[in-house]
Amino acid sequence: MARPKRMRTICQEPDYVSFHPDGISPPETVILSLDEYEAIRLVDYEKLTHEQAAQQMRISRATVTEIYEAARYKLADSLLNGKPLIIDGGSYQMCQGRSAHCLRQRCRRRGERPLMRKGNKAMRIAVTYEDGKIFQHFGHTQAFKFYDVENGAVQSSQVADANGYGHGALAEFLRLNQVDTLICGGIGGGAQNALAQAGIQLYGGVTGEADGAVEALLAGKLGYDPDAHCDHHGHGHGDGAHNCGHSSCSH
Repeated sequence: MARPKRMRTICQEPDYVSFHPDGISPPETVILSLDEYEAIRLVDYEKLTHEQAAQQMRISRATVTEIYEAARYKLADSLLNGKPLIIDGGSYQMCQGRSAHCLRQRCRRRGERPLMRKGNKAMRIAVTYEDGKIFQHFGHTQAFKFYDVENGAVQSSQVADANGYGHGALAEFLRLNQVDTLICGGIGGGAQNALAQAGIQLYGGVTGEADGAVEALLAGKLGYDPDAHCDHHGHGHGDGAHNCGHSSCSH
């Protein structure tokens, strides 16, 4: 009797399940299973080692390598030969946030919920936040307010504590929380580069109420300064509605 295949644990199902070459209708289709998709996501996108991916998927490292190599071949076959790619099937189970590398687990530790995108109409906006206003120095932000937007309207919002994340790690904190857009006051050049690398759209040099800024952004009326920057690393910030109070900051 054949040994039953062990179920592979995955964090989440893909938002997009089919990819087709433009103007081509080849007879063959490449089927990428969900466990193969998960191996690609963990190794190529999340930059985990095969050992870490094995812990996430609850299988052996050798099995991860086998799945990963099979998935990479299928992607190459689709790209080189113009074959439609369908993500479907496989031997898997949902992790339900039990794995250390799972997005659900990371968010649950911070008392948040993961944003699950469906299609291209959902997005998450983050605002540097203090007492309802836009905090004016990104590098010393203690909290962000997240706004989940769909079809051009805010569907929900929540305040997320950024304590424990240093100046250089805030961009990664936002990326892990699936933020698409950031509204803030002053921000250093290094942080701007980190946000750009994370694919996060920046609107700097904004003051006033956080909720009002998001409403203005969605209405296409947000006033911001694309050159806003803050070169200092000091403390002593006042009310979030004002500039950060140092002459080296420009807005």
